[in-house]
Order: sequence, then structure tokens, then C-alpha cells
Amino acid sequence: MKRIAFTFSALLALCGGFACNPAAAQMAEERRVVKEAVVKAPVAEVWKAWSTSEGITSFFGPGAVVEARPGGLFEVHMNPFAEPGMKGADDMRVLAVQENRMISFTWNAPPHLPEARKQRTVVIVRMQPQGDNETFVRLTHVGWGDGGEWDKTHAYFDRAWGNVLKNLEKRFVEGPVDWKPWLERIKGAK
Repeated sequence: MKRIAFTFSALLALCGGFACNPAAAQMAEERRVVKEAVVKAPVAEVWKAWSTSEGITSFFGPGAVVEARPGGLFEVHMNPFAEPGMKGADDMRVLAVQENRMISFTWNAPPHLPEARKQRTVVIVRMQPQGDNETFVRLTHVGWGDGGEWDKTHAYFDRAWGNVLKNLEKRFVEGPVDWKPWLERIKGAK
């Protein structure tokens, strides 16, 4: 009997306690989107691009309200002409900030995915200097549900975040994005 107890205790220790739980073993690994880029700019400049309204509009979207403090706004308006709540990343909030290193914020699905849009996920952007004039950026997006619009939203951002990071890289090589043609196109579509 003691030998069985010892074996069970040893098994529990090896499994990490609850990690051997059959229900936990069947649970899917947390889905995430991870995108990386090397930006040809010092980390302080890349930080400003992510942590200020002016920075966000230089590469991400034509309108933004960014308050880089926990609880501050992190809004990116892809369509500043839309009604409130439909402009893009409306009413998103900054979760955590480490100057020149990390900013995290809540995020939502695009308007064409209304069920997923009602909920929030989390985006974490980390920056690390690489020499004097380059910055490694890693964007991680987590907090996904499963099935239906969640799967569509995950696929959407798996594509979209890569484009956002390409625009960030381009911003420091060619200059800020000129949003005038985009704004004229969406204004004309109304």
C-alpha cells in the first residue's frame, strides 16, 4: 500500500499536479498571433510610434487617440467618418506600459464580424534595441475564443498584423503614411 501511495505521489510530482488532469490534457493550447519586424529606427522613436496619437497615425490608421498609461485610451480609427463604435478600434484601453519596451492594450474585431467585435482580446507590443539605429518589434495577440467568428477574426488578424508591422517598417524608411487618398476613398463610399 505504501508503495502505491509513493508511486502516485511521484507521478503527481512528475506531472506537475493538475497538468495530468485528463480535461486539462484535452484543452487546446492558447491560440495567438505573433508577428515580428526589425525597424530601422532607435527604440525611442519606435516607442513614440506606438505610444502617441501622432505616432499611430504615422503608420497604423488615419485617426487615433492614444494615452500611454494604464486605463488610457488606445483607439485607432480606420474610418474616422463612421459613427461612434464603428470607426475601428473604438474604446480600446491601454493595459500596461514599460517605456521604450512594451505597451499592451485591448483589441476588438473589425465591424464585419459583429459577434466577435462585442468582446475584447489583448495585444502586446514589445520593443528591443538592436544596435543604435534598429529596433526588434514583437507583436503578440491573445485571448481568442473558438469557432465561428472567432476563427474568422483570428485569420483576419493573422494577415492584418503583418501588414501593420510592414507599415511601421516603411514609415521609418519612406516617411509617414499619407492617409489622404484612403480618406477620400472612404468618404466617397458613404
